[in-house]
Amino acid sequence: MLAFESTYADLPARFYTAMQATAVADPSWLAVNDGLAQDLGTSGADIRAHLEVFAGNTPPAGAQPLAQVYGGHQFGHWSGQLGDGRALLLGEVIDTQGNRRDVQLKGAGPTPYSRSGDGRSALGPVVREFLVSEAMAALGVPTTRALCAVRTGQQVLRQSGWEPGGILTRVAASHIRVGTFQWLASQGDREGVAALVDYTLNRHAPDREGPLGLLAHAMHAQAHLIAEWMGLGFIHGVMNTDNMTLSGETIDYGPCAFMEGYTPGQVFSSIDQMGRYAYSNQPNIALWNLAQLATALLPLWDDQEAGIAEMTDALEQFHTAYAAAWESKLAAKIGLERAHFGLGVELLELMAAERADFTNTFRALASDTAHTLFTDTAPYAAWHAKWQAHAPDHTLIARTNPAVIPRNHRIQEAITACDAGDDAPFHALWDVLRDPFAETDANAPYRQHATPEEAVTRTFCGT
Repeated sequence: MLAFESTYADLPARFYTAMQATAVADPSWLAVNDGLAQDLGTSGADIRAHLEVFAGNTPPAGAQPLAQVYGGHQFGHWSGQLGDGRALLLGEVIDTQGNRRDVQLKGAGPTPYSRSGDGRSALGPVVREFLVSEAMAALGVPTTRALCAVRTGQQVLRQSGWEPGGILTRVAASHIRVGTFQWLASQGDREGVAALVDYTLNRHAPDREGPLGLLAHAMHAQAHLIAEWMGLGFIHGVMNTDNMTLSGETIDYGPCAFMEGYTPGQVFSSIDQMGRYAYSNQPNIALWNLAQLATALLPLWDDQEAGIAEMTDALEQFHTAYAAAWESKLAAKIGLERAHFGLGVELLELMAAERADFTNTFRALASDTAHTLFTDTAPYAAWHAKWQAHAPDHTLIARTNPAVIPRNHRIQEAITACDAGDDAPFHALWDVLRDPFAETDANAPYRQHATPEEAVTRTFCGT
């Protein structure tokens, strides 16, 4: 079994509430991630032998379960205290590479931060987060991971009615968020902010010092992460400050989606009525969130004016860091060096004009068949001539652009089947997502753009 430690529990008690999960009636396995289990120093067989632990019915030996408190801005508005309303941090484990990683039960029952919610998760959001987070990991994107998923044997009431319940075991470098700092700062807890800075630096950036060092770490981690999202056509959908981690990992796969037809202003989230978190807005929202982190760190300066000046200077470096990451990513997607990223911008403009499939168009460059995806071939032919003049590296294109992504209609297909008790579509999709850069007969159906009847245009928060 996993060997748990609990360094977060060593922080002041006001950072969390120690508590146990609420037992469920009749748990059963949906999935166990054998590869991740091995990375954590155990085995899939050992995980399967402890169903009651991962259903929240039995606390694991050595664990000190707790619900973390944090605050946050949601859609630009301060929401005050939030916290783990349906999650419990079991503790941390040291993986086989010597890295400390959180292990959390998501959907484990009510906590003091549930805000009148039931603290549970429907099975659908568990399926979505499992598949999308594991796809992101296979794509090389910093992300939380899914260790296992359990059916609870109980129903939960949501807007659409009663749905089967589930619990996800999530693994993360940590669950420290911008909102964690915000909550402490909002309480005038300077000592708490200072303690969290030290703890976070120790876990994620031991080579940096102080609040400026923490902000610099977060800024560069987020610049890299958002460039990865943009390079895949990924839309997080709910980039609130409580959903931005200091580790630089993608977290909370609620109303997320991968766009198919390229549309810069694309929004899928049913709750994003104003398009705040649209695809093209994600870099600017990341900077906005980082500015909120900087504000939360300001109490650590005795001279507030000096602190504002230093933080402002630091934040101004974000666009430079993001541009470097994005230009390198976009250039690689067309098989060229960063100096030629402008050709990538031109291709995106052509794709936007016809809503060409984001994933398939870039992938087709590797086989030089992208022209088949355009109706008006003349503009593409002109672009293609300029591109070919730079001798693009087709191997780099194939290495950078996936053949398979978790397309929205395939995710929904898996959710619908799991809700009906059929796990086969879930496991079939998970299997092809493990090797996203391969083109095989088996994954050919999963590379197809959704038909109008299959298209999923809205995704929903799982709360």
